[in-house]
Amino acid sequence: MVASLIGEHRYEKVKALGEGTVSVVSKARDRSKKKGDKDRIVAIKKIRMGHRKDGVNITALREIKLLQELSHPNVIGLLDVYAGKNNVNMVIEYCVTDLEEVIRDRTIFLTPAEIKCCMKMILEGINICHKKWVLHRDLKPSNILVGADGNLKIADFGLARLHASPKARLTHQVITRWYRPPELLYAARSYGPSVDMWSIGCIFAELILRIPYLPGDSDIDQLSKIFQARGTPTKEDWPDHDSLPAFVQFKETPPPDQRQFFLAASPEGLDLMNKMLHLNPQKRISAEEALQHPYFVTEQPTPCDAEALLEKIRSGSTVKDKGSPDEEPDESEADDNNNESQNAPSALAKAIGQRKLSFS
Repeated sequence: MVASLIGEHRYEKVKALGEGTVSVVSKARDRSKKKGDKDRIVAIKKIRMGHRKDGVNITALREIKLLQELSHPNVIGLLDVYAGKNNVNMVIEYCVTDLEEVIRDRTIFLTPAEIKCCMKMILEGINICHKKWVLHRDLKPSNILVGADGNLKIADFGLARLHASPKARLTHQVITRWYRPPELLYAARSYGPSVDMWSIGCIFAELILRIPYLPGDSDIDQLSKIFQARGTPTKEDWPDHDSLPAFVQFKETPPPDQRQFFLAASPEGLDLMNKMLHLNPQKRISAEEALQHPYFVTEQPTPCDAEALLEKIRSGSTVKDKGSPDEEPDESEADDNNNESQNAPSALAKAIGQRKLSFS
């Protein structure tokens, strides 16, 4: 009888984890377990649908579609989807914290092997995305979650997009500014996986520095910070940069010696970071190439395993919620369980029921 539970009846919400502009994330217990099995803890992302007549939120459906196509230990797993009266609920893997919290936690000292482990898992996750023609377009530490098994998991595919054609015109208003590459700041409309690689390069720098690498206050200030840190582009190195729609000329600045800023980085690690942060997107290293870089293949120490990384993270103060299944349900969340799916929007329910959604 329990095994037949579906939708909101299957999950008992335990605790609110966070709230955004259009979504609320809660920790929940899966009621469909068999007798004797351990409690299965999940996270439920409830996305409000607003007042659209057709009840369809394209961003939510795109995220669902893409996650259905991506199955990898380093990409957040979509376990279930169900519709409520005015919302759609994504049941995803429960994670104990995110990389931003880990970086900010001064009680956690990440060793070179642990930083290498983080970078390898992020690259493994984005590599599978790029192999399936998915651009994430919002990689940043807060969107890299730490799973209960220690695996880092790329999450939040709300801005993600399939890119079948290199000539397709896409919006440049994507990627959080601090992690946005110069071509998007110059309003490029045709781009590919290299935009994600720039973001990962910024995350790599942040893991070493323990502060955001390029924290611009505006798009112009962001470009200024990039060029101060990496040097201004030249016609020889990036021939067509001055033809981009929002091109602004900056005072010529030669690239500084990066070793003075990254004293804790190994020579191979710094070389990999420089290849990720190449100003010319055509010359930026790919995820697949990065995973074959000597930083991972030959340099010592080798990456630690996920379990060791999780143990280190749990030793800090950032993991306040240890993922214990023994918590009592929050009363407001428990009440919410019983009121969500009366009369789900027909268009949304139909789209979810098809499971394989299609978008241009």
